[in-house]
Amino acid sequence: MARVTHRGWPQPPVPAAQPAPGDAARGITVTDRAVLRGGVGVVPVSGELHYSRLPRARWGERLRQLRAAGITLASTYVFWNHHEPVRGQARFDDHLDVAAFIDEVEAAGLELVLRIGPWSHGEARNGGFPDWVQAAPVQHRSDDPAYLALVAEWFRTLARALDGRATPGGPIVGIQLENELYDRPEHLVTLKRLAREAGMSAPLWTATAWGGAQLPDGEVFPLFSGYADGFWVDPEDGWHPSFRAHFFPSHEWDDPGVGADVREAQGFAADDRNGDVETTTDLHGFPPATCELGSGMATAYHRRPVLAARDIAALAHGKIGSGSAWQGYFMYVGGTNPAPDLQETIATGYPNDLPEFGYDFHAPIGQSGDLHDSAAPLRVQHAFLAAFGDRLADMTSTLPDASPAGLDDRTTLRWTLRSDGDRGIVVISHHQPYEPVSDVAGARLRVALDDAVIALPAVDIPAGTLARWPVAWPFAGARIDWATASLVTELTGAHGPVLGMLADAGIPPRLSVDGREVALRPGEAHDVGDGRVLVLAAGDADRIWVREGADGRTLLRSDAELRWDDTALAARGAGRVEAYDPDAGVWRVIDAGPPAAREVPLSPVLLAEAGLGALPADYGFGGVRHRAPDDDAVDDLAAIHRLDLPAAAFDDHADAVLDIDWAGDVAQLRVDGHIVDDRFWDGERWSISVGDAGIRPGDDVVLHVLPLRTDTTIGLPAAARARLATEDAAGGSALGVVDTVTLRVRGPWRAIG
Repeated sequence: MARVTHRGWPQPPVPAAQPAPGDAARGITVTDRAVLRGGVGVVPVSGELHYSRLPRARWGERLRQLRAAGITLASTYVFWNHHEPVRGQARFDDHLDVAAFIDEVEAAGLELVLRIGPWSHGEARNGGFPDWVQAAPVQHRSDDPAYLALVAEWFRTLARALDGRATPGGPIVGIQLENELYDRPEHLVTLKRLAREAGMSAPLWTATAWGGAQLPDGEVFPLFSGYADGFWVDPEDGWHPSFRAHFFPSHEWDDPGVGADVREAQGFAADDRNGDVETTTDLHGFPPATCELGSGMATAYHRRPVLAARDIAALAHGKIGSGSAWQGYFMYVGGTNPAPDLQETIATGYPNDLPEFGYDFHAPIGQSGDLHDSAAPLRVQHAFLAAFGDRLADMTSTLPDASPAGLDDRTTLRWTLRSDGDRGIVVISHHQPYEPVSDVAGARLRVALDDAVIALPAVDIPAGTLARWPVAWPFAGARIDWATASLVTELTGAHGPVLGMLADAGIPPRLSVDGREVALRPGEAHDVGDGRVLVLAAGDADRIWVREGADGRTLLRSDAELRWDDTALAARGAGRVEAYDPDAGVWRVIDAGPPAAREVPLSPVLLAEAGLGALPADYGFGGVRHRAPDDDAVDDLAAIHRLDLPAAAFDDHADAVLDIDWAGDVAQLRVDGHIVDDRFWDGERWSISVGDAGIRPGDDVVLHVLPLRTDTTIGLPAAARARLATEDAAGGSALGVVDTVTLRVRGPWRAIG
């Protein structure tokens, strides 16, 4: 029997040092346990997107897609080098109009965390410093007066562009200072002062806390990270312990691995811990919170991780079980660098070569605006946080009596208890990437609360289970003793509340109420006390949407993609949209849905064969990491294919996308001779918005595909490595092929209601 005994809070809640009296706004307060709005606990969910990596015309769409994803806070870097490549000539027009972007955030019903740097990283050239700042004879990222003079000048310029928007009461509820600054706490205090002097402030001031960062006590809200895998380790390193550790229940919030390569390159003190060493994280009087849970991963030339949707969902879900008071993701929306030479490169003193333009990040909302598979399971988690965040805020996280034996233990069930002592939620996060955990047969979970012991029935728990099971849960005048179905949401109906639950794949949904088991049938509602329990079928998991709107909370079900703000709901793609009527207990069709998106296969025209005979083994190294080929190598060695786009690509409201399935090393899409997007091959589909790429009727659209040698030592995902091995076994020396190119006409968003 697996046991857990609730451990309560060691003391009453203690107010945190923020917001400062002059910064307080929007009802935000913080304790050492939780973030509160109007005195009620909430679990904020932040999602990163970069306005300067998106066309301005897409801002409103992406922000409303974030709303539909369950995101409550947008977050964004302000890349200094995007705005002011030449000193004194800062631009804030078009896609750089940060003030207009903030207005769009507010219009979408979101709030914003503005990450003002001045050093940001974000895989940007010089970490976001303009070249003239990088070349300045100063000690960067320090209190060197000459450096501070540059920063003060930039902060004043930025504040003028914001025009009063970065003041308490506006949509900016948080300002992040610097990024991954490890051993200069005094510099964070100075940056905060400079930002205030420039006219910027917010209820919350944050700083990244991973890597053993030394932070000034009370001056910043420490925010942590967690990634399932990353490009920043060497190609031969495999799955590093610092990634592996995030898939185990833990109250250690620090991560020594994130950005360790840049930390070393810039001369900061090394944090040489591995993920198998647990320490006590200093939270400085704040609750445990994150700003960079990896909701995808960028692709570097030397190492190209690809994570499954369940890998990303399990990472986030485990943090909920471990007590996260703020779920923050990086990146939630992919993008494109707005000009050449704005990416991180080995040539500019950084450890990695990144694509020059493409920054899809395998994010839940991709570079093209399409949803990746990770979007659906994260959306369900966020619905849970929105509905039950007020109760989670009072709940500790307790680890089970028997924990996994170490990072190589793949048999012990991974679970935790969130509880306030009277009621609780068993949070099961039994999954990890690459090395599957074992099914747990006949698991018997025993939960000891303050005045009750709950014994759940024996249940087989499959690998991959991400579950949130209530125990001793008061509901509608009754008590749910236990359930083997997951909490999702709670609705208000004329005849009482409706508890929305989801059957977990491979686990029969069961429910005990006031000592009596109730037979559950997925897809049906069941009377419990003065309310109803609706059990959604496991097969509906990817079709669930929960809208938090001005008219309350609505449970929706659809295969179409949805987006919304406070007043408007819209859908795109095939599939009808249904809304659950909590009064009648039935699903009602609110949109019949159009036919499937039109797809037009294209026939690429080969203009030039690849130069296989001249293909080198590599293009040089920075240390042990491979350098990416330059444009000259692509010109000389890549196969060249012309893409003839049909008229349908340019129809009004077509919103067409090129879906390119290919294999090789590096690909570039060029329009009239100019590179508009690029990709390092990782085995995944490459999707490019025709409009966002600036393609117009009559443009010369050409795809360059550089082959990859079969003996490469680049770190590839398993599926890509297997395809390369197949080519090698067939006698091929290199792989470079365009499998299919399809024009997908998405069509317009359609208003509902």
